[in-house]
This record gives sequence, C-alpha cells and structure tokens, in this order.
Amino acid sequence: MLSHWLLDTDIFATPDSLSTFQKHIPLEWISNVLEQTDKASIRKRKLPAELVVWLIIAMGLFRDRSISDVVEKLDLTLTDTLGDTVAPSAIPQARQRLSSDPLQALFHLCAAHWTQEEDADDTWYGLRLFSVDGTQFRAPDTPALAEHFHYIKHSKNRHTEYPIVRLCALSSLRSRLIHHVAFGPSYQGEVNYAKQLFGHVSDNSLTIFDRCYLSAELLINWRKQHPQSHWMVPIKSNTQYTVIESYSEHDFKVEMSVSAHARKQDPSLPECWQARLVLYPEPMGPGKIKGLLCSLDDEQAFGAQAILDVYFERWEIENSYGEIKHQMLEDSILLRSQTVDGVNQELWGILLAYNLIRVEISRIAKEAKVSPLRISFVMALRDIQDEILWCAIASPGSIPKKLRAMRERVKRYILPEKRKRPKSRTVRISKTRYTIKSKHA
Repeated sequence: MLSHWLLDTDIFATPDSLSTFQKHIPLEWISNVLEQTDKASIRKRKLPAELVVWLIIAMGLFRDRSISDVVEKLDLTLTDTLGDTVAPSAIPQARQRLSSDPLQALFHLCAAHWTQEEDADDTWYGLRLFSVDGTQFRAPDTPALAEHFHYIKHSKNRHTEYPIVRLCALSSLRSRLIHHVAFGPSYQGEVNYAKQLFGHVSDNSLTIFDRCYLSAELLINWRKQHPQSHWMVPIKSNTQYTVIESYSEHDFKVEMSVSAHARKQDPSLPECWQARLVLYPEPMGPGKIKGLLCSLDDEQAFGAQAILDVYFERWEIENSYGEIKHQMLEDSILLRSQTVDGVNQELWGILLAYNLIRVEISRIAKEAKVSPLRISFVMALRDIQDEILWCAIASPGSIPKKLRAMRERVKRYILPEKRKRPKSRTVRISKTRYTIKSKHA
C-alpha cells in the first residue's frame, strides 16, 4: 500500500495540473491573450506569465490567504534542479510584468463564450434579459491611488476615507453571469460608465436599469445604437411627463422633455422623447416604485402585467455584488493591490473568478433541472476552493471524476424556491451596538 502512495506522490501534478478548469478556461485562451497583449514569457522564469494569470484569478477565490500562500498552496512556481522556488519579492514583480491587459482580454474572451453557451436560450417573450447595476470598491489610501481613483466627496470638507473605484456591470438577469464591465475613478458617475456598455448589448434583448439610470441621453442612445434591443427603468418621484395615449387605466404612452444640460452634452438629442409608462395599480408609499418606463411600445406583444412582473427579477441581480464582496472577498475592507494597474488587474481577476463560479453553478443547475439562482453560491464556492486545492496535489487523470463528484455534492445544496413576500418592503429601524440615550424616557 505504501508503495502505491509513494508512486502516486511521484506523479502528483506539477503546475500543469491547473488544467482542472481547462474545460472552462483552456490554456490556449490564456496563451492567446498573452500573445495578443505581448506579455508572453520569452525567458524561462520560475513564475511564468501563464501561472501569474492563474494567480490573479486565485486571489479572487482565496481572499483568506496571503498572495505568497496562494502561490505555494496551488504550486504555481517552477522549481529548478535544486528545488529552489520563487522568492516572495518576485511575486509583485511578476504581476507588474504581466499588467492588467491580459486579464482584461481573458475576461472578455471567457465572458463572450460562457454567456453565449449558458444563457443564450433563456428568454422572456423572445428577448434575452440583462441588468445594469453599479457598485464601489475601496482601494488602499496611497497618494497614487488617491490621485487616480479619487475620494467621493460628501461635502466641501468631508470625503470617503479611502479612494473609491466605481464599477458598472452588464449581467444576465437569470444566471448572473457578467457580460461586460466598465470601472474607473469615482468622480465619474454610474451613468457615464453605463454608456461604455453600449457596444456589448445584444440585439433582441431587454436591459433593466435601476432608477438612478433614468437619463434621456443614456436611454435614447441605448436604443439608437441598438434598435432591436429594449430597456426598462423605474420612474423617479419627480419625473415630469405628459400622457399622449392611454392603453389602459395604468398603461400609457408618455412624452418627456430633454433637459438643456443633456442637449448641451449631446446636441443630437431631441427636445422631447417618448416612452411607455406602466404604473402599479396600488398606490405605493414614499420611496416605493410607482411605475416603469420602457421602450416596449407594442402593448399587444408585451402586456402591462408582464412588464411589472419581469422588473422584480432585477432585485436578484443586486445579490451578485453581495456574493463577490461578502462571500468571495469575505467582507474585506480594501482591495490588496497598491498600484493603479494592480487594482485593475485584481478586479479583472475577481470578475473572472466570479464568472468561473457562476458558469459551474449554471451547469450544476442544468443537471439538477432548476434555476441557477436555486444553487447555493456559498456551497459552490467552497467546493470549488476545495477542488482547486486538491487538484494542485492530485493526479491529473482523476480530475474529471472529482469534478463530477463535486457537482453531485452541490446538488444537495439546492435552495428551496422563494416564497412570495407576505408584506410589502419596509425600511427597518437602524441598529447599533452602542448604547444610546433613550428616546422614550
């Protein structure tokens, strides 16, 4: 028995064992993006570019480990004949040589392949469903990062404690796979980053926005560049409109004015624009959604109730950022990187890691014949982390069997179907761990 164990130990995987996820991210894809970005390793290094790519992705999966520990545990270095491995100081140098460009190119390549493969057939009235939403990441408080990403100012003399990276993502509504992202300095608003997603919108699709994206410039140009795609956004409490046609008691065609500021920014905008407005039959309280504006102007093809129902699927998309920040990054306050390019590189790696988990969840859901949203993200993340660590020391030939076993285990963690909310949403009283002066004394 001991001889068999020793034999297995002798054939344990070298860094080539990272072919664990070749079916998701083939090594050919990594080689191609390295060549396209002119970052392929020419010299024989202990930490070549191909393995640095895996290191960046693994940083998003193993937030509880230091970067040098990730390199060691995943066996991401090549050793010489004396068994010497890479020095810890060589890791940031390897990341700097790689830059963020290959990670960005790899994200786009993988996202295009995975989203087409996983959710191209998941449609609503023949339209693919997407959502656009934004979030923020905090970067270390260094002069270089503060100068590039900036703080968010609350007043003239008050601002956030750390530099803020603002991110906006175009995601599949039902699988939560991220199609494309735009991120950068915090002085630009989410609407400006949403404009950078124009070129990645699919025809025959419906993109659902949060109410902060109600911008004539954004929505008019969104439809202008993609006539076969549609949008939907809640109205704001101060939205002014004129009803020009009534389809039913709560369903209208309305006209709104385009602000002078918007037309100054984009002279091609008209003075007025039209959209369909569907109001909720029951009156809502302060802060509640009163109605939806959309470009679905065919009232026969898209019923008012169907429009109201599909919007609430967008509530689920906000959980994506919670999965990234709370589960993957374990509520870490700051990103790890200390340079601008390092922050960009780290974010692309986090997004790649998230999509990697989501594509595996999507395939588990297909085998279990349930929605991807009913597969526990936490259990899938933990099993994938375990498998990656195992595959770093395992025989490559047994990897497919282990992956099949992993999927079988995850099926046991299918979440129950959500019950309908018995009461309307309310804002809960803010809680604090500190004592306060009683308001009822």
